[in-house]
Amino acid sequence: MKDPIIVIGLGELGSVFARGFLKLGYPVQGINRTMSMQTVAQEIPNPTAVLVSVGEADLSKVLTNLPSEWKDNVILLQNELLPRDWQATNINDPTVISVWFEKKKGMDSKVVIPSPIYGKHAKLVFNALATLDLPSFILDSPEALNYELVRKNLYILTTNIAGLEVGGNVEQLEKLHPEVMQAVANDVLDIQDWLTGQINDRSRLMEGLLEAFNGDPQHGCMGRSAPARLARAIDFADQANLSVPKLREIAKQHLD
Repeated sequence: MKDPIIVIGLGELGSVFARGFLKLGYPVQGINRTMSMQTVAQEIPNPTAVLVSVGEADLSKVLTNLPSEWKDNVILLQNELLPRDWQATNINDPTVISVWFEKKKGMDSKVVIPSPIYGKHAKLVFNALATLDLPSFILDSPEALNYELVRKNLYILTTNIAGLEVGGNVEQLEKLHPEVMQAVANDVLDIQDWLTGQINDRSRLMEGLLEAFNGDPQHGCMGRSAPARLARAIDFADQANLSVPKLREIAKQHLD
């Protein structure tokens, strides 16, 4: 029998991946908020992989408390994820997927564009998603992963924050409010440059943003997390002494 795969966090996304792993023939051990990772690690010290599918707000705590014997087998899928997030908790070389399909309660997964994957378990994740007809592709370098993570952050933050001001969907944002879109994106990329410690290729990232828009033109801009994402972005900008004028303008209108 194959060694189990641990899935920490059994929400909508975690359940999708768990189903894919099961279809590949792997036993899956789920862990919810009430369970002890240390206790499970005593029973399963050498899992095939450990998928961490908790939300962004819980990620740091989970990675900090992760059993040491699991730390070399981590798979991450969170939004707003960057290398600094796992490096801060001494996780080395995790497998990372930038998830570009949406899964909400009571609906099938909806694909925007294929999801990129990087790391030693990339083929495992690719195969699991393939059993569910969810397209993905494997990246060949940390630099390629950095681009994909920044692109996803650009998409999420630009659409959510611009959506606070203009509402609507991504096609309307691009066609009817290009100035708002560009101003928000510029501020977001200033923050991403600081968070990644490098100057990212803005023209390529903007092309990647529009590619994602075209993948699902009717995708709504403003999710429930929009105010929290804006507040987090402003906090980073304050730490970095960045002006981010458009983000601050929107924050004055929409954050207490």
